[in-house]
Amino acid sequence: MITLYRHPLSGHSHRVELMLSLLKLDYTLVDVDLMTGAQKQPEFVTKNPFGQVPVLEDGDITLWDSNAILIYLARTYSNDSWLPESPVEEAKVTPWLAIAAGKIAFGPAAARLVNVFGAGLDHQNAINIANDLLGVMNGVLSNSVYLAGNSPTIADVAAYSYIAHAPEGDVALAAFPAVEGWLSRVEALDGFVPMQATSVGLKAA
Repeated sequence: MITLYRHPLSGHSHRVELMLSLLKLDYTLVDVDLMTGAQKQPEFVTKNPFGQVPVLEDGDITLWDSNAILIYLARTYSNDSWLPESPVEEAKVTPWLAIAAGKIAFGPAAARLVNVFGAGLDHQNAINIANDLLGVMNGVLSNSVYLAGNSPTIADVAAYSYIAHAPEGDVALAAFPAVEGWLSRVEALDGFVPMQATSVGLKAA
């Protein structure tokens, strides 16, 4: 039995929920109340020592870190399409996991944190990082159907959530048509599930 501990507004959590759904796996969602600090309580810290969502339990296996969980799910429950075993093809995917943990986290995700969760971050700097990233992604996606080639991989799953919800952080997407086209292709995948939206950031949509 697979259990995902998540928050419905967490893009990191949504990555995992999206992967579970795309793989047609049965799973149970358990919401963790980040507003009351439930993720920092001792019983949760035993699951993730950093006190963060998501956490995935699969039988007697407990995993944390969204990108690590994506790798586990792709290797365990799919053929090699979501994470190719070929060294060259795998090397096209893995840089996007680093980008998800880097520029996406410090750009669109951080800008959204300011608006949605009231985080005390440099909002304009996050927007600048997001726009630079979107410019690069737009160039890549002008010549590629998905981030790592012509088929969807965990690179797309890792990147999707915070890019799709970038307007909630006052990051506009209209100037990046190739990115918008890619978002539509991800959303058309069989098994796609959306992340809960908020009412903020609509002026940037």
